[in-house]
Amino acid sequence: MTDTEGLILRMRTARTWSLPFASIALVAALAACSSTAGGGSPTTTPPPVSTSTAPAPDETETTPEADETTVSQPPAAAGDLVTADFARPVTSPGEKIATIEGQGVTVDVYQVGVEKATKDGLFADPDTNKPIIAEGDDIVFVNYVVTNTGDAEILLSNLLVQVRAEYADWPYLGGMDTITDRDLFEKLKVNDEAYLIGGPEAPYRWKPGTSFSYGENFKYQKGSEITFTMELTPSTSDGELDHDNAFEDVTATTSIK
Repeated sequence: MTDTEGLILRMRTARTWSLPFASIALVAALAACSSTAGGGSPTTTPPPVSTSTAPAPDETETTPEADETTVSQPPAAAGDLVTADFARPVTSPGEKIATIEGQGVTVDVYQVGVEKATKDGLFADPDTNKPIIAEGDDIVFVNYVVTNTGDAEILLSNLLVQVRAEYADWPYLGGMDTITDRDLFEKLKVNDEAYLIGGPEAPYRWKPGTSFSYGENFKYQKGSEITFTMELTPSTSDGELDHDNAFEDVTATTSIK
């Protein structure tokens, strides 16, 4: 492994923890070179709706004292989407532009909106030393809704299910640039990461019929062809990556509107 490849690998791993599935492994490649380089899902059954009868006028209704130590379970998402136990509530704003169909896993890709970058991106062009995304540039937000459409529970590591986006004419190695701005994610109702704060720890038990969602942003290139790639390496029961049972990478190609 060359020094450049090693640095790319370390950057891709670091980015997974800070921006769980955005492609920011670009930094090493940008310093070295540039070259031309190159998610509807089956309906899931919503949880049963409970009903209750209001007490008669002469009955006394009491409210149990709340347990402050209890972590609230995430609510079900709108429509047929049911949020996974370990995840923030699923969101699905925007227009669906692609679906990635894997074996028992589906990713619906939504184009959510275009915003002005509130800061420079993370990387610079190696030839000009100017930021690839400059403050004020148009950036597009996409949202990934990831659903276990199979019959079996899947154990997930902290990597969850990764989705990589790349324009067909993107000239840099290692992925696309992005900015970090939680306020923009909240404005567009996109989770900047999928994990539920105060929820369970990895390995996560991903039940059939449940979903999680997260998104990312990158430079807006209207009309450009773009490919989304789904990657999934499940976890063993002790939290290690189960490379022997890694899912085959699946792609979907579309255009940004």
